[in-house]
Amino acid sequence: MPDKYTAVWVSHSSIGDFIKCPRSYYLHNMYKDPKTGHKVSIVTPHMSLGIAVHEVLEGLADFPAESRMNRDLLALYEAEWKKVSGKKGGFLNDEEEMGFKARGTVMLEKVMSDPRFLVNKCIKLPQDKMPCNFYLSEEHNIILNGLVDWIEYLPETNSLHIVDFKTGKNEEKDGSLQLPIYILLVSALQNRKVTKASYWYLESDKMIEKELPNADTARRDVLAVAMKVKDARDTAKRDGPEKTFICPAGAYDVVTKEGGCINCRPYEFILNGDSAVEFVGVGGFSQDMYVMKR
Repeated sequence: MPDKYTAVWVSHSSIGDFIKCPRSYYLHNMYKDPKTGHKVSIVTPHMSLGIAVHEVLEGLADFPAESRMNRDLLALYEAEWKKVSGKKGGFLNDEEEMGFKARGTVMLEKVMSDPRFLVNKCIKLPQDKMPCNFYLSEEHNIILNGLVDWIEYLPETNSLHIVDFKTGKNEEKDGSLQLPIYILLVSALQNRKVTKASYWYLESDKMIEKELPNADTARRDVLAVAMKVKDARDTAKRDGPEKTFICPAGAYDVVTKEGGCINCRPYEFILNGDSAVEFVGVGGFSQDMYVMKR
């Protein structure tokens, strides 16, 4: 019987870390500060903007479709913004913060003027205190977990439409594992078929429907990367993380401050007490949060 407490948990974000830079994956998802016992994380303005807007929109799923848009989204946004305001949200000054906050306001104003599918019935995946999850492989004790932004119910076909809210300016690249992971999660945790998937780029207000990946292909592709993560973690237990989780740009040099890549270097600064980063508090899941002094 597989054990969830010893399983390797993977998600879209952790898999993304591993693909971009195994060293970044280790420092963000495995390393714990020996002084606090906490994992460490870098907070950025883009991340905080995304969190605040997502909290407002995803929270609408808790209300009946017919009255959902009666809620004051801008008032909800103000309340969510207080949670990410200042340095704890990665903002180095008031001007920078106000610029990002205004971007979110414009996004939500566009949503209020044309809520699209938000006025239709939706479903929520079952979950407890942990993100939605299922065994991607019981044989290898690998669990896939994640949160899907929105799942619209399509009554005419008794099927589902997966929607991902995008607050960034860049469009998701072809070959991304995000939709395959979402489809695997939704298919595993409820009985209806997914027949449509879209990205909603909130800043430009563009809805882009994507071709649905084949379920078997999606599982194969996601499991292939998850197995690499598991193998790396197993090897690190034997040989140590420095020899296993290696940055493709080369190891970071503490003396010259060269090496590493844009993904792992900020975490190297944290490990080495570099003045380029500043501790701003403890965040969710007891992570020590840092901001880069840009």
